[in-house]
Amino acid sequence: MAASPDLDGAGVALPEDHPGFHDADYRHRRDVIASLGAAHEPGRLIPDVPYTRDEDEVWRIVSSELAVLHRRFACAEYVAGAERLHLPAERVPQLREVDAAVHALTGFHIQPVPGLVPAADFYGALADRRFLSTQYIRHHSVPFYTPEPDIVHEIIGHGNMLASDRFADLYEVAGRASRRATTPEALEFFSKVFWFTLEFGVVEEVGPDGHHEPRAYGAGLCSSYGEIQVFRDAELRPWDLAAMGTTDYDITQYQPLLFVAPSIEFVIDELTAFFESYDDTTHDRLVSASA
Repeated sequence: MAASPDLDGAGVALPEDHPGFHDADYRHRRDVIASLGAAHEPGRLIPDVPYTRDEDEVWRIVSSELAVLHRRFACAEYVAGAERLHLPAERVPQLREVDAAVHALTGFHIQPVPGLVPAADFYGALADRRFLSTQYIRHHSVPFYTPEPDIVHEIIGHGNMLASDRFADLYEVAGRASRRATTPEALEFFSKVFWFTLEFGVVEEVGPDGHHEPRAYGAGLCSSYGEIQVFRDAELRPWDLAAMGTTDYDITQYQPLLFVAPSIEFVIDELTAFFESYDDTTHDRLVSASA
């Protein structure tokens, strides 16, 4: 999702432990790319980012490795979406071209933002079939790691999902649900369900050996070179929406707890029903039932 460091008066603010904190060139690049997102007006053509050779190389390395891992660990619906979108492998894709491709497939638009946006704005945009995306890419010194969502996460993770009709429809009903969550508590519950499903969801599917096995469908797992290889080592619990909505998580580490659905059809049906009925009253009922 579109969640990155804020723009301060001097440009993009990075924490001291960020891989690019001491790299003046990287910080300048982040400022340039953020300014393009800040200046964009919805409905207008998305301006191209002049990505450097190093940035294209980071994309090439990460996207090629993830493509291999997706065949081993991602669910069929995600892989089908990736095949439909067919992102370029040798360079960072421009949001302009990703937006056009995704919109032609499922009616979603990809809209650039400079960095962090409020949770309510990010989720609410999904109701209008708009996905708010950052455009910068992680530091070249650690191509398989990023402390914040970058364009690899946004497009390889969420973009590939939005190329699937079934996932795209889920994102839209999720956005509508977020708008009915009028209290901070209800929005937090919603965001945790979103996290444990559309970001870090796991589903049982038949693997190459003919046996059922856990496969990733969440954007966070499918865009993480490291975590997609080890998510089966986490505590894998059965699907439980009430538990998802009341379970805390740490974004700075691999998830120690994940929830597994019995099939992708189950995911679509259960999440659609949940999002279509979710509001403050539903939140109160589920919290009371799980107490």
